[in-house]
Amino acid sequence: MTDPKYPIGKFTHEGKISRKQRSEWIKDIRLLPKQLKEAVAGLSDEQLDTPYRDGGWTVRQVLHHIADSHINSMVRFKLALTENNPTISPYDEAAWANLADSKIPIKVSLELIKHLHARWVVLLKSMTNDDYAKTFYHPGSQKTSKLDSTLGVYAWHGKHHLAHITELRKQKNW
Repeated sequence: MTDPKYPIGKFTHEGKISRKQRSEWIKDIRLLPKQLKEAVAGLSDEQLDTPYRDGGWTVRQVLHHIADSHINSMVRFKLALTENNPTISPYDEAAWANLADSKIPIKVSLELIKHLHARWVVLLKSMTNDDYAKTFYHPGSQKTSKLDSTLGVYAWHGKHHLAHITELRKQKNW
């Protein structure tokens, strides 16, 4: 049985990140909007408002969270590409997941993710090895992150939340 909080496990990557690995992660980013749309197809509002695990977010909140998180990530990429090791602004994901816009129809975030990812993929594909070596500083974790490993984190992040939805659908036989 999979861990409902981490159905695909936590993100890990050992060693140097190759161009091939980056290409695979970019593909994950590119495919996510379609996969999310398919994962929620036909779900009722009641199903969308079901938590994926005890104490977890609802399917609706997960979708809106992905939009919020990936917008923040793309901004972080752009800051790192245009500034020298910028300090990024952390945000309270749990608080954001409870704001009024987390209750709106999922179509809004599905479309946002679709268009955001289209732009993000263009940016990611245009980046050089030197660009992927650029960094940003996260004051919450007090860590400096390279863009190549951050790409991996967000490729994982999308699949992680996609699995929350698909595993719930399997569990509930939806």
